[in-house]
Amino acid sequence: MRTLIVTEFISLDGVIDSPGGGSHPRAGWTFKEVPFVEEAYEIKGREQVEAGAMLIGRVSYDEFAPVWPTMEEFAEYNAMPKYVVSTTLSDPEWNNTSVLRSIDEVARLKEGEGGNVLVHGSAMLAQGLGEAGLVDRYHLLVFPVVLGDGKRLFSGRETGKLQLVEHEAYSNGVVKAVYDVVH
Repeated sequence: MRTLIVTEFISLDGVIDSPGGGSHPRAGWTFKEVPFVEEAYEIKGREQVEAGAMLIGRVSYDEFAPVWPTMEEFAEYNAMPKYVVSTTLSDPEWNNTSVLRSIDEVARLKEGEGGNVLVHGSAMLAQGLGEAGLVDRYHLLVFPVVLGDGKRLFSGRETGKLQLVEHEAYSNGVVKAVYDVVH
């Protein structure tokens, strides 16, 4: 069975909306509002190396697919299998991308063999996976900003307990928090 990891940039008040760009009024808040400290992003490089697949929703696919294939720092992601959960996408153009139509198909993917499955962005997908009990781990980089509103990581319908397994604070106020879901 594969480990399903939700990895997010998250504000102190739980918003994951538009951390690098997008439609949120403060889009890009991770780099516009917080100084860059390289060591805070170490976990992102580790995720790429350890992942066996990437799982995203349709909106994240539409944002990532035109940009990530041109970025050298995402070479591992571009080469690995990618899965998009969508009822409308029919012919994905991003290399090595397949479409899953439901959370049940994600559960079957998780039951298979291979490395970690990383969920990037995709608030609705992350919420649905959490509500279905499919998330095994959360990798969170918590930024010292309060955004007020926007897409959130948790819907409020998830239940369960998390166990902190790794943490570190950085000079720019970002905190890495890695939680295992206690099943």
